[in-house]
Amino acid sequence: MELEDRIVSQFHNSMEINAQTIEHYTPLIAEAGELLLHCLVNESKILCVGNGGAGALSQHFTALLLSRFRHERPGLPALALNADSAAMSAITEDSSFAEVYAKQIRALGQPGDILLAISPDGRGTSLVQAIQAAHDREMQVIALTGGDGGNMTALLARDEIEICVPSDDEALVYDAQLLVLHCLCDLIDYQLFGA
Repeated sequence: MELEDRIVSQFHNSMEINAQTIEHYTPLIAEAGELLLHCLVNESKILCVGNGGAGALSQHFTALLLSRFRHERPGLPALALNADSAAMSAITEDSSFAEVYAKQIRALGQPGDILLAISPDGRGTSLVQAIQAAHDREMQVIALTGGDGGNMTALLARDEIEICVPSDDEALVYDAQLLVLHCLCDLIDYQLFGA
């Protein structure tokens, strides 16, 4: 019974954090969906970054945009900068890990593009520098964070969006961030292709 209790506890904790996130951030998730739509309609692209588990979420989100979410549709321009191991290892070798995304953003980012930065705590130096590089390239930023948002929060402009999952538990933050990303995919598809 102890193992089953732990399982039930995990699901209940996840549901509670998801409920708090949706209660506080529904308008911002909708606004993020509109920003992403505007970016895509204007033939710009979405650059995504994240480390570790957040990197996996970044790749998952871009795969859903490039391929499909629920229904077949044309692919949408999105790129997970953490997915290119050759570029990442070259930049890390020649510069530092802190520059791993910023250098790619300076090369690939254009005004009108959006940076989607994902972190469970907002403290990654590479993500902070990515946001600074995006601003240098006149890109808008959408940040998915957790806890208190860390250093990423302070860098965001007034018109940028942060969805900060109200938990310090990394696993629960990732659960909620995955749901937010699925909501964004749904909003993009709905706005572009209808129900």
